[in-house]
Amino acid sequence: MTPAEFDQLVEEAMDIIPPRFRRRLRNVVFVVEAEPRQAGLLGLYEGRPRTERSLAEPFSTPDRITIYQGPHERAARSKAELRTLVEETIWHEVAHYFGLNEREVLMAESRRRRRIDRLRGL
Repeated sequence: MTPAEFDQLVEEAMDIIPPRFRRRLRNVVFVVEAEPRQAGLLGLYEGRPRTERSLAEPFSTPDRITIYQGPHERAARSKAELRTLVEETIWHEVAHYFGLNEREVLMAESRRRRRIDRLRGL
């Protein structure tokens, strides 16, 4: 997949973020890079979680959510699986933006998967 095609996939996959959360995303940029500096990463949130901010704080540089193309493509066996993996990574990194630690994110992802499975009748 070309970088432009992957960028488009990430753009479309961002619809996974529910509107109630999307409206609260402030001062955060989404970036696509080919490979992470640290092996094993699909995505990375860099910044100060929203739960640690104050309204009285002055403007700061944007937080950054990076989605890595190479690891996603190597992990996925089909285009549909690639889309799902990108959606899950976006969801995971946005959860960090909202202040969830790794354990809390994994628990939330588990609950989300169970809800999706129930909706699909699995």
